[in-house]
Amino acid sequence: MMNYILLIINQVATEETAQAVAGAAEKMSGTSMWDMALKGGWIMAVLVLLLILAIYISIERYLALRNAMKAESDNQFMNNIRQYIHEDKIDEARSLAKHTQTPIGRMVDKGLSRLGRPLPDIQAAIENEGQMEVARLEKGVSLVATVASLGPMIGFLGTVTGMIVAFRDMAEAGNNIEIGVLASGIYTAMVTTVGGLIVGIICYFLYNILITRINKVVFALETRATEFMDLLHEPVNG
Repeated sequence: MMNYILLIINQVATEETAQAVAGAAEKMSGTSMWDMALKGGWIMAVLVLLLILAIYISIERYLALRNAMKAESDNQFMNNIRQYIHEDKIDEARSLAKHTQTPIGRMVDKGLSRLGRPLPDIQAAIENEGQMEVARLEKGVSLVATVASLGPMIGFLGTVTGMIVAFRDMAEAGNNIEIGVLASGIYTAMVTTVGGLIVGIICYFLYNILITRINKVVFALETRATEFMDLLHEPVNG
């Protein structure tokens, strides 16, 4: 008889659990991503702001790098510089370099301003200018990498705070503990974890795209710098 009663109690508990799970699933199916984000509280607000900042920097840097790559792939610029140097029109060459408003243009202008000095001095000036140009291209990129690292950490902070809230509610509930009491804290913990990982993945992806573009521009700058130094060794009327 006792075994039969226990079997009934177990069956009832199982049915109640199944109904609770089904109710939760039905509730979740009607929950939008925005509602889920709001459950994360201020942690999700911080993550959203960091993501917007990282995306803004990434788009701005990507456009700048794309323009730099277009300028470095233009062979006509170096051909004109070569012609001006061969014709001893240094002022015209410097004017052309200044008006290009590109990294290679500024590098060439720096080299032209050192004409008459020993070649090692000219090369050193070009290399210094190249380093400054690379620093300009990398402006803000480190912040994207920082957000990529901070995202999961901030999400984990939300996880910890959410669990603290859940245990606090559990302690205040005493012996009358229900799933609903713990749901809010656990929900916050899970949502912030997912949010932090999403921010980290997106920003890491953007960072790697920018680094790849920067490396291409650096290679192009090095190629143009070598081409300019070779140009100075050419015969003036050759």
